[in-house]
Amino acid sequence: MSSLRMTALTRWVAQQHGLDMDEINLQEAGGDASFRHYYRLTLPDGNTRIIMDAPPGQEDSTAFVNIAQQWQAGGLPVPHVFASHLEEGFLLLEDLGDTPLQQRFNDPASVHYHTHNALTLIGELQNRASPETLPRYDSDLLGRELDLFPTWCLERWLAMPAPSQWPALRNTLIEQALSQPVVSVHRDFDAMNLMVHHDKLYMIDFQDAVAGPLSYDMISLLRGRYWRFNAEEFAAAVDAFYRRARQDGRLTSRTRDVTFLGQCQAMAAQRSLKVLGIFCRLTLRDHKSGYLARLPHFLDHLEDSLAALPEHAGFAHWVSEQLRPALVQRCVEAASMEST
Repeated sequence: MSSLRMTALTRWVAQQHGLDMDEINLQEAGGDASFRHYYRLTLPDGNTRIIMDAPPGQEDSTAFVNIAQQWQAGGLPVPHVFASHLEEGFLLLEDLGDTPLQQRFNDPASVHYHTHNALTLIGELQNRASPETLPRYDSDLLGRELDLFPTWCLERWLAMPAPSQWPALRNTLIEQALSQPVVSVHRDFDAMNLMVHHDKLYMIDFQDAVAGPLSYDMISLLRGRYWRFNAEEFAAAVDAFYRRARQDGRLTSRTRDVTFLGQCQAMAAQRSLKVLGIFCRLTLRDHKSGYLARLPHFLDHLEDSLAALPEHAGFAHWVSEQLRPALVQRCVEAASMEST
């Protein structure tokens, strides 16, 4: 952040609390994959707040503020927005601490326990937050996300063409996503975006929420960056989610459990392909570090999902025989270049 912007931020924070600028104590509290940065404000009385700096030239925080207010009004656990200056991109938020959910993933037992709690929270989100005011997760958006994979991962990172089976898989994944009930979708319901505060889960980073497929947030969690569930564990978690959704009416009896499991595997393939593209874009275009090391993990997720989609065995074979060796070799080369 430039000194001028830091001065403007400090002045705004001071004004919100009736303090002089020299009474403002700000410490960096991290950033994320976007252009947003966060600071922890410690007030003279010892209370703390989080300041979000979202430069308006790169980020529009209007959706974040609107969604936070709507979801909080619905009784959902999100940070309270004390004040906002959208023209400057400054937000004053409730401090939820420094414990994202993945820090509680200490062993298989703790992973399953906390995953169960997070899946319960997804149900609360879908039952309490209306999707009517959110942008639609339609075929165009799903397609644009999928196209990140051939554009950024294949063409720009690996310099290899998409296989002949790609158009058929792309169409199937879009169709399977659109066949599901439409609910409020956080869109990045990963453990890093769930904060543990006073033993309760809070959602953050929800500004890209959409009205979309019932299974999407569940897949973000089960096929996230911090754990790899085997086929039996994945199926069991999906089945538990399915049964709860049937009980509270999010799913009807017209959707059989085996059908929903297939939809979830297709959704998982869609998200893994999107993430592979996004991580390459973050590296190549945005010059963000650390994302290439995560590519093999999401390649594992992709192969796990494709294994349950036998009609796309040709694409799965290409992934294992051509994509995996090319991607692994390229990651090794990139790591070697970084070390030198």
